Amino acid sequence: MESHYVTIHGLNITHNPLSAPAMSVDRLFPALLECFGIILCGYAAGRGDIISAGQARSLGAFVSRFALPALLFRNMVELQFADVVWSFLWSVLIAKACVFAAVCVLTLLVASPQSRFSKAGLFAIFATQSNDFALGYPIVDALYRSSHPDYVQYLYLVAPVSLTVLNPVGFALCELQRWRQNPDCNHSRLHIVSTVLLRVAKNPIVFMVLVGIVSHFLFGGRVPALLREFVDGLADSFGGAALFYLGLTMVGQMCRLTRSMGVTLILLITAKLLMMPLMCKDMLEILDVANSSSANHSSLSDYAFLYGVFPTAPSVAIYAGQYDTQLEVATGMVISTLLSAPILYLSAWLLTIPWMEATHLLSELQEVSFNISIVSLIALVWTIAVMFLSRKFKRLPHMFTANLFLAQLLVCVSMILWKFVVLQENVLGQSLTFTLLYGSLYSTYLWTVCVSMRVHPEQKRRPLEMVVFYGSLWAVCCRVPFLVVGLLLVVNERQSDTTDSAFFYGKWQVGHLHLKHSTYITLRPVFLKVRNICCCFLCVSGAQNLFSCLWWLLNTDPGRLYLELQFFCAVANYGQGLISFGIFGLDEHLVISPFKKRLAALWGAGREESPGPATGQEEIRLTCTQFVRYHKNQCVQDIVHKRRSVRLSLRAS
Repeated sequence: MESHYVTIHGLNITHNPLSAPAMSVDRLFPALLECFGIILCGYAAGRGDIISAGQARSLGAFVSRFALPALLFRNMVELQFADVVWSFLWSVLIAKACVFAAVCVLTLLVASPQSRFSKAGLFAIFATQSNDFALGYPIVDALYRSSHPDYVQYLYLVAPVSLTVLNPVGFALCELQRWRQNPDCNHSRLHIVSTVLLRVAKNPIVFMVLVGIVSHFLFGGRVPALLREFVDGLADSFGGAALFYLGLTMVGQMCRLTRSMGVTLILLITAKLLMMPLMCKDMLEILDVANSSSANHSSLSDYAFLYGVFPTAPSVAIYAGQYDTQLEVATGMVISTLLSAPILYLSAWLLTIPWMEATHLLSELQEVSFNISIVSLIALVWTIAVMFLSRKFKRLPHMFTANLFLAQLLVCVSMILWKFVVLQENVLGQSLTFTLLYGSLYSTYLWTVCVSMRVHPEQKRRPLEMVVFYGSLWAVCCRVPFLVVGLLLVVNERQSDTTDSAFFYGKWQVGHLHLKHSTYITLRPVFLKVRNICCCFLCVSGAQNLFSCLWWLLNTDPGRLYLELQFFCAVANYGQGLISFGIFGLDEHLVISPFKKRLAALWGAGREESPGPATGQEEIRLTCTQFVRYHKNQCVQDIVHKRRSVRLSLRAS
């Protein structure tokens, strides 16, 4: 342990590293790129019609009925039950039960009677069933391969327990709702119980886990040599195929959100990605209190938290489709999967901070900023290309949005340059890079305000007034930030003992940051349109920067939690481009439609051999033709007759 203090931002912050970190966080970023890169490939293949719906179902059947059972069988046979810390299993199960009960009770209290029980069951399953194998396995393997390789086996124990204990309760509620809606049908209690038990028994995860446990004792903890190659061939095919299929299942799941649906999704995702990890960590602290002084207890506690962050499994959307609740659950599954990547990355770093040495901590903070900037830069180049090729930048409000993207691009480029410039003794290069970095960063906040403040129609202003008004806004957003940074360079002294760009010029820089972020948060209004979703996400960045500055100004020793906040600030500041790409980067008319047409032209011959989609389109065309010929006139007459009847009744009254 080299030091009890970390010198950051001009203050000595207390930091007592405990021991060597249990997680290999350096492997997490490549693992996330691998997982979500394959998911993106699957999404692109489904969205571009490279893989049809029938082919996607076939791939899903292979993954769920062949590859996953083989993987479960192999790992359950080789599972070392003597090494399992059973308190971890119980803590996760109790945490899931608590979240399940909370979501279920809250839904029963606020949902409409028409779908109260089915929503309670499905929403509770949504909040507790994680994507343990397709997404959880590669991430856990990357983090704990060198220190705790046995942690992967907990995934094979937790998943079936959840499926056999909690999911049947949710299915019973769904069947109860179906019985209440159709009381004439033969839905007795015995029928509901038998339906739930049959659904659980048909689940391949539950079945193969039971077979694997029995085989473990029969074969002495090793897969027989006669079956080894066969089982390995199927099991090893699971990882990439499952992630690719996950991307396919995300196609077409995002729907137009109403206000009530938006509130529902926010609560569900909060329960899954925030409440679940906290409950898992707290339950382990309570149940494993006998081993609280051991290093293994701390690593298990961190592992329990990360396990709770795993997103919802896509199978929940299949359950929802059978009970007419697919819109909320499917959309929530997509959003939780996308949000889990930055949350996992940030959580792993925050959990590793108490174990890091002081010198290593500062370098890792710079490394996180550098990695996020590279990924965000690639996303922004694509988004800006879409904006300019579609010529949207010539129209309002896209004019302001394009300037926001350019400012975010400069932030990423400057952060990448800063990593190399700060190590050199070139004062001019450092000053120029610093000016570009923080001038553009301040500019992103001001451009976000401009996008958010556009609430009045332009028709109320004369053309000349509009030119002057928007020209003034452009001058303020582009020039004022760089003037502020230039003034900072003139009046303040450079801190030569730090490589952190955030406080390279001391307390004056903190004051300017405080002013910028407070203005940013005060001026922003609330909107419901799609483009302002981006502003809502960026407000989080402004808020956490403001809190960071106030924390630093008001405390002589901010403490270790302040160090953890700096990692969050780095991800929020330099990852703005990922938010912009997710909202604006996939233009329907410029990107998706031409992409689908080009693929249809390239694979036209192959499509002729597949009569399924063509037959479906022909049936739709015939139905429309029959309606126009035989039913349209009668419908028009009926509508007119009803409207006349309503008018006569109103006059009589």
